[in-house]
Amino acid sequence: MGQTALVSADVWTSVVTVVAALSLAAWLWLLLARGFFWRTDVRLPAREEPDAWPSVCVVVPARDEAAVLPESLPSLLAQDYPGRAEVFLIDDGSTDGTGELACELARRHEGLPLTVASPGEPPAGWTGKLWAVRHGIGLARAREPEYLLLTDADIAHAPDSLRGLVSAARTGGFDVVSQMARLRVESVWERLVVPAFVYFFAQLYPFRWIGGGRARSRDGRGRGERKGTRTAAAAGGCVLLRADAAERARIPDAIRHAVIDDVALARAVKGTGGRVWLGLAERVDSVRPYPRLHDLWRMVSRSAYAQLRHNPLVLAGTVLGLALVYLVPPAAVLAGLAAGQGPAALLGAAAWLVMAGTYLPMLRYYRQPLWLAPLLPFTAFLYLLMTVDSAVQHYRGRGAAWKGRTYARPDAVPGEGRAG
Repeated sequence: MGQTALVSADVWTSVVTVVAALSLAAWLWLLLARGFFWRTDVRLPAREEPDAWPSVCVVVPARDEAAVLPESLPSLLAQDYPGRAEVFLIDDGSTDGTGELACELARRHEGLPLTVASPGEPPAGWTGKLWAVRHGIGLARAREPEYLLLTDADIAHAPDSLRGLVSAARTGGFDVVSQMARLRVESVWERLVVPAFVYFFAQLYPFRWIGGGRARSRDGRGRGERKGTRTAAAAGGCVLLRADAAERARIPDAIRHAVIDDVALARAVKGTGGRVWLGLAERVDSVRPYPRLHDLWRMVSRSAYAQLRHNPLVLAGTVLGLALVYLVPPAAVLAGLAAGQGPAALLGAAAWLVMAGTYLPMLRYYRQPLWLAPLLPFTAFLYLLMTVDSAVQHYRGRGAAWKGRTYARPDAVPGEGRAG
């Protein structure tokens, strides 16, 4: 019996060592072959101010946003933009006086003209936010703008934000220029979860892989193909979109079912030959607070299973992948030390070190203490649970939720697949 136990222990040690080696190999691949996703230097590209500034319409879907509007809307109205620009705030059935507050803020703050409108309840087959966006784009088209800025009601923009977005789009020939707004990090849970949220997003959609497609001259006409990857993504809080590209891609009608509307928008534009750029923001910030773990949990779980196309096999693979990449390293260290097996502990420690090292730039970007980096496995475990909970809610018939509405139907974007 003693010999059998010894053999079993040897087998267990071998398994732990092999799994730890696989985890380390995965981290080396992520470090070097995943578009350097962990770097945070993808910011607005070099740009030149145009001789003539194009017209822009800003569309803001808003549902029960009275708590954040005083911090965000004045920043839009105060945009220092040399061309013609105006703001359309679409009050999507708010019950907290969002529309009235927006009008009051416009009276108090001089700046861009503001139109407040309501689209009514969305028809079957539309998510509420995209129905509001559609109504706003419809109003904007009467002004014949060259660009549309789609921005959320909780996003505060620096005075030169619109100017920088338009300059970057014109200089680079981009049909979509999107910035990942810097989210709020003040509470304990925000500090633990929010930087990891952006880190995981960049791992799924490496910013360096997103550029490409048909290059355009500054007057908007095509000038040949530029090689790029199929990866497409945007950050819904700040998306500058060429109006003609929106028409070609049938935005938002083509993505009316999408819960993850920003990624779906980028895919639709890229699928019609458009060029997309996404990077981290320097002066575009979300003012929405997530003080409790429950608040962050709802933010992630409402769309996590939609991200996996509501596919149980993809969910299982995701759970196994998260466990291998994020949970195995600390587990191997602890198991190796407990069993006195140096190779397993060393392999786990090496993988953990690479993991923490790739997280450091994101912590610096969010101005957070670097000692949070070794805690990434714990945060990843929380995200694993949020993803599983998202699937559980889906199969209970609750679906994804946004501002009090529940959408049981999955994303139905034609040809949609989860690009990396």
